[in-house]
Amino acid sequence: MEVKKTPKAELENKRVMFTQIGLILALAIVFLAFEYRSYDKRTIDLAQRTAENIQEEIIPITDQKLKPPPPPPPKQVTVLNIVEDEEEVEDIDINVDVDQKTVIEVYVPPVREEEEVVEQEIFTVVESMPEFPGGAGKMMEYIAKNIKYPPMARESGVQGRVFVNFVVEPDGRVSNVKVLRGIGGGCDEEAIRVVESMPKWTPGRQRGKAVRVSFNLPVRFTLQ
Repeated sequence: MEVKKTPKAELENKRVMFTQIGLILALAIVFLAFEYRSYDKRTIDLAQRTAENIQEEIIPITDQKLKPPPPPPPKQVTVLNIVEDEEEVEDIDINVDVDQKTVIEVYVPPVREEEEVVEQEIFTVVESMPEFPGGAGKMMEYIAKNIKYPPMARESGVQGRVFVNFVVEPDGRVSNVKVLRGIGGGCDEEAIRVVESMPKWTPGRQRGKAVRVSFNLPVRFTLQ
């Protein structure tokens, strides 16, 4: 059997064209694949949305309790004492008719002369020296009875004599008490206290007149 085939039906001649068409289609598919974008689908259901009713927060109002004002102070009542009009009052004429030509005298208050206080002289040696009531023995007895050993001086072992100076006034009082030489530990202050508490002395006299006399006195502190 003889095979009959026309030249037009030969596909070998069209091989190159088919190859080019295939490449073009392949490139087009690849290009479209790169350019294709996919998006996630979001389904919005408007029917399921519900409105939430949020209650407004009510802030309570602070009740400030004000204190009542203090009561007013009691009114001061002035009591008028009615005095009988029996005293005689001197009538003074006051001229109120004053013009520009009237000469008014300037009031000059009287000058008071201040009295100079002359302090009496303090003697150290007089004809009759001041004396403690009962004599020197009573004075030592008074000091020994009234003196109190300071605790600080007792703990520190302080002992000795405190020399005190004072003035015996003309009326016998003791004044201007001061320490001439002390030993510390509170003994100086105790000596001043005892001397200031002394009763009145017999004042010293010069030419028969009581005068101020300076007196020195040693006060002994001894630990037993």
